[in-house]
Amino acid sequence: MTKKERYHHFVEYFSKNQPNPVTELNYGNPFQLLIAVILSAQCTDKRINQVTPALFARFPTPQALAASTSDEVFNYIRSVSYPNNKAKHLVGMAKILVDVFNGEVPSSIEDLQKMPGVGRKTANVIASVVFDAPAIAVDTHVFRVANRIGLTVNARTPLAVEKQLTQHLPEDVLGVAHHWLILHGRYICVARTPKCEICPISWFCKYYAQTHTETALLKREALKLKKAKLQKKTRALNAISKQLAKRSVDNNG
Repeated sequence: MTKKERYHHFVEYFSKNQPNPVTELNYGNPFQLLIAVILSAQCTDKRINQVTPALFARFPTPQALAASTSDEVFNYIRSVSYPNNKAKHLVGMAKILVDVFNGEVPSSIEDLQKMPGVGRKTANVIASVVFDAPAIAVDTHVFRVANRIGLTVNARTPLAVEKQLTQHLPEDVLGVAHHWLILHGRYICVARTPKCEICPISWFCKYYAQTHTETALLKREALKLKKAKLQKKTRALNAISKQLAKRSVDNNG
């Protein structure tokens, strides 16, 4: 299957079966989404959704958050990953929003990245979700699934994955493709043991072809047999070595 065909099948399937995917982070405005995405780094959306209601209630505006301290913010987010750093990032982000952007979340990816805690992934999320920009954010799920399916080849960094996806996906689906890949990676193409037996796109998945087709299974069995023979041979050689060593000791004795 060519790369062009694989991309076609990917877009065709998800456009039909998940036409309107959305982020699982709860938010009410761009400022709240920016907070939630910053907090979600290396943490689950479920956990973030548990802490943000109280956080949003206490800090409803950039001005309110900018006037706070990282120590106060920490008390609201202590259960998320890296709460100390994220508390500092949130306060710093809010101050720049107020001082530089008049309290409004900017639409430019470059401007977004000027704020603490906002890397390229977070900036792409805000740009695509809030402003419908043709951008795709690459998190661990997107990185893993894109490589497994075969949408990307030899893409060893998030930026490399982003560039390949941007190059081959239609511009109008870049934003939703981010959610397609995340949701697929979160619930089916999981990290340790992907659920290939229930995957609806296994028929065009490169990973599945390499691991679950008849040819792949035969190859795997052949490798197991070869490994077993090698281990048997090694054990036999070790046994002979021990016998020879024992004879040498007996003769010298």
